[in-house]
Amino acid sequence: MKVPAIATSEHRLSQAWRDALLPLALLVVGVLLVYRSTFQEMFLIWLRSETFAHCLFVWPISLWLIWRQRSVLKPLAPSPAPWMLLPMFVVAALWLFGQLVAVNAVMQLTVTALLVMSVFLALGMQVSTVMLFPLGFMFFAVPIGEFLLPLFMSWTADFTVMALRLSGVPVYREGLQFVIPSGQWSVVEACSGVRYLMASLVVGTLFAYLNYRSAWRRWAFVGISILVPVVANWLRAYMIVMLGHLSGNELATGADHLVYGWIFFGVVMLLMFMIGARWREDAVPVATTAPADIMTSRATPASRNWGAALLGLVVVSSAPLWFSVFASHSVDHKAELHLPTQLSSAWRRLESDPVVFRPEFQNPSAEKSAWFGLESTVVGLHVSYYSQQDASRKLVSSSNVLVKSQDRTWLRLTSANRNVELSDGQVLKIDATELRRRGAPGVGAESNLVVWRLYWVDDRYTSNDFLAKLYAAWGRFMGRPDDAAAIFFFAPRGAQGDVAAVLERFTRDNLDSLRSALVATRDKRNSSER
Repeated sequence: MKVPAIATSEHRLSQAWRDALLPLALLVVGVLLVYRSTFQEMFLIWLRSETFAHCLFVWPISLWLIWRQRSVLKPLAPSPAPWMLLPMFVVAALWLFGQLVAVNAVMQLTVTALLVMSVFLALGMQVSTVMLFPLGFMFFAVPIGEFLLPLFMSWTADFTVMALRLSGVPVYREGLQFVIPSGQWSVVEACSGVRYLMASLVVGTLFAYLNYRSAWRRWAFVGISILVPVVANWLRAYMIVMLGHLSGNELATGADHLVYGWIFFGVVMLLMFMIGARWREDAVPVATTAPADIMTSRATPASRNWGAALLGLVVVSSAPLWFSVFASHSVDHKAELHLPTQLSSAWRRLESDPVVFRPEFQNPSAEKSAWFGLESTVVGLHVSYYSQQDASRKLVSSSNVLVKSQDRTWLRLTSANRNVELSDGQVLKIDATELRRRGAPGVGAESNLVVWRLYWVDDRYTSNDFLAKLYAAWGRFMGRPDDAAAIFFFAPRGAQGDVAAVLERFTRDNLDSLRSALVATRDKRNSSER
């Protein structure tokens, strides 16, 4: 009895999918295991951060979107794409770079990209292109965006102050703090609107994909889902302050203003989706490949699928293996940082501290503070020293700030860059910030503290976070230790005249002596290697 051609074709197609999915499963499990530390860090961020709590649902949604397309995928013949091994190698190298300089965002983006590229490698372009949106949606699981916090906090404060003044309410502002006749308010991380933006972008992108067919409508709605939560957060902050002001601070103060904020955000999002649904486009039937057409294509040998998966495992495993080589050269020796009692011939160390100040740089390997005096001027010095850097201990991090927005002692006023010319002609760009002690009267009084910040990385100076990471990566690739430091010079404004000139002289006079102390700390820590 002759078997119908269609039945034979469907059998061959089912076998082709079985031959492709098993190697794909092996490759995906391999990526998850090889990079398990990076995936674990992502998962922990999802659990502990309210900003990224939505990430827990991203991968289940991606799997559901793929399952939803099963009728379109079933008639297609999967075939491996070996050319994908080259871009996978490049992405794995980027993960190595991120690991060497401890940049979580780079590591998490690259491991997610490796998962997506594994699908392309095992199933081929024709099949993977059909799943392009569900695969791309997986990137929303990467907890990135906290770098927007300072900018969004500043925007929220700008709009709130402007709206209050337009409403006839007098406002006195200092940094992210402002005072109105009924009380004092401040813009903190929870008020920035970043968490609203992240949630709105994920849900808005999914809504646009499911409800629109034309590209311009999809992109337009995604743009709206970015703009609306930003503006809505500004209005939320203004209304909460006005509600507290008009109620004599009986309403919208304390924790309840966060609840009001989420209620307002929920109403705004609901209205946005209701309006967006008015332009909904019905799904267009997708033409699929007929089973009979598959008969004319040659079946992919199972050995080719397994070969592509095994080569993929070799490629994705190469970066962690290289990192283990770099890590094997690291010396596990505690840093012992010592600041000299005298830096230059003129500046002498003081026995007592005129001002107590410690930057919020987390988990340093060692740190020291001291005050130095010259005639009638005084300058403080703080060094946060980092070695054996990893995800929990690193020089450049979003959690390392001069002062937190809710700091009980210091209030951040202004920030700027300042160029300082050293005695050898080298010009340093230094990050300069002015702080004020909370509760201190007046502006520009002795309670104000001017702080200069500089990084020492791979025996080079910079105030730029990006350059600091590049210097660190280059040093690691060249086999040098990852020792680095954040250096802070600070002086009170007021009694000692031009505080910028004082700090500039201190920097010019003492930077070489300070570098010698840092180099000695590095060399002593790494002396066991020799």
